[in-house]
Amino acid sequence: MDAEILSIAVLARVALPCDSSLSDLPTLTGMASVTKTSTKKSSSNKERTNFNKDKRRKHHHFLVTVYYADGEKFGRVYTDKDKADRFAARQKRSPVVKSARVNMVS
Repeated sequence: MDAEILSIAVLARVALPCDSSLSDLPTLTGMASVTKTSTKKSSSNKERTNFNKDKRRKHHHFLVTVYYADGEKFGRVYTDKDKADRFAARQKRSPVVKSARVNMVS
């Protein structure tokens, strides 16, 4: 019996009085709808960030991504490019590694 009363109360959705100050706002019925025009994003307009021109930067971050033969992926971040290159070269020598890449991320 309680479930039946509850389902009727949920389906009825009776408007309850509200004593909030927000109830004095105008209704949305008098407002006009605005449609947004779609903008096309082309990949040619996307500029690559040039990290070398930032004078405030003290060091860069290099992401080494290792792809394994079983589909797994592993990443490690270095602040030294030489260490990142050595890690990638060491991982490439493993028979289970498909590829290893070094990318500058910041």
